[in-house]
Amino acid sequence: MKTLKIWMLSLVLTGLASFSFAQGGGKAEEVKIKTSAVCDMCKATIEKGLAYEKGVNKATLDVDSKVLTVSFNGQKTSVEKLRKAVNELGYDADDTKATPRAYDRLDGCCKKDAVH
Repeated sequence: MKTLKIWMLSLVLTGLASFSFAQGGGKAEEVKIKTSAVCDMCKATIEKGLAYEKGVNKATLDVDSKVLTVSFNGQKTSVEKLRKAVNELGYDADDTKATPRAYDRLDGCCKKDAVH
């Protein structure tokens, strides 16, 4: 009986280890994207918006340099998709321009021509 319990416990632990390894998936990649963000509200909008993107592990915007650093799983998303996600939040991303409709919905302080 004791052997059966040990065997069951090792089976469960092996299953959990396999599951967490499978969830880890591919190797994490990192990209730096120059944005048109101008304030802390922009920072919150971009970081929160990218948190919902498939494959994104972490997104951090440095407001002073306007550089967004994204850690992501390259098997689940791509740099192009990340730039598009930033554009759809209303911000320029490198050479790609913000979606006009999303840009129009930004608060006044988040627009490129806002005085800070």
